[in-house]
Amino acid sequence: MVGVGLGVTAAMIATQFLEVGLNTLIKEANTNGMSNFVFIVYSNFLALFVLVPSTFFYHRKRTPPPIPRSILCKMFTISCLSTVVQTLMYTGISYSSPTLCSAMVDLVPAFTFIFALISRMENLNLKQQSCQAKVIGTVISIAGAFIVTLYKGTPLNFSLNVVFGGKETYLSVQSNWIIGGFLLATASLCISVLLIVQTSAVKEYPEELVITSICCSMVVILSAIVALFAEGNPKAWILTSHKEFIAVFYSAIFVVSTRSVVCTWGCRKKGPVYVAMFNPLGMVIALGMGVIFLGENLYLGSVIGAGTIGIGFYSMMWAHAEDDKVGNENNENRDLVTSSSSAPLLYTKSIHV
Repeated sequence: MVGVGLGVTAAMIATQFLEVGLNTLIKEANTNGMSNFVFIVYSNFLALFVLVPSTFFYHRKRTPPPIPRSILCKMFTISCLSTVVQTLMYTGISYSSPTLCSAMVDLVPAFTFIFALISRMENLNLKQQSCQAKVIGTVISIAGAFIVTLYKGTPLNFSLNVVFGGKETYLSVQSNWIIGGFLLATASLCISVLLIVQTSAVKEYPEELVITSICCSMVVILSAIVALFAEGNPKAWILTSHKEFIAVFYSAIFVVSTRSVVCTWGCRKKGPVYVAMFNPLGMVIALGMGVIFLGENLYLGSVIGAGTIGIGFYSMMWAHAEDDKVGNENNENRDLVTSSSSAPLLYTKSIHV
């Protein structure tokens, strides 16, 4: 159990690096005029060329069980949510920055905890310190996200213009910043619902590659329909720079394919709240990448908000560590009782002379 827990933890940390790397690439590609709608279609379509062969190879000796109709319905729901999340996320980044995106995604643990309570995946007992910490952490995280969105503050002038030709900043004006924050917050809400549905599906049908492949194919169809209506310019479908090609290939291989499978696996092993808890780590990664690769200024509001969100995050981390400790102790006591009850009669009865 310890090995599995460490494996899930390492995998979730890796996905945060992959996610923030994509956000940085998308922001840079957007400056060259890349359409977010077209990007979603291309990246998911290309991901199928990774997922489908991998699924067939993995199941070459073991045929996956038939997919129940209820699971197909959940897969369609996941696909709809994934299309909405990607559209809102990338549009929000184009209005603001990858740093704000990572800050707003820090809301995912709070939202996921609330939805997990509603769906009875989590229990709430306010007499327990761990439950109190979860509630407090949720409130603090939401407050921190509002600070990042609504309070920009003064710039902290130590940005490094070292990679992309010394651009001063990609931060939008205040109105665009708020619009971007609203879109990213809505995307975070949808991510939380997606994690709940995804966990429910993978618990019932534990085939991560099959679920991810089918959902990805549905996203290609749904995103293509959205792009045809939203993108009126036919030239938008033509990728014109190497940065756009890099962003599409990176997203397809490392995010749509790898990250999606890993997160689905993590939901099955540890639940949606545990997977969502690692999103605040992206804030630290994004701050570094934004300053180094995008030449962004670091703003006081981002620092205060990130610090506030970090406090909420570690509060929830501590709560889950306490829950795991209590769960392990209960399992040990249960095993002890079971072994005692199954002991031979010779050892369980006293002898009276």
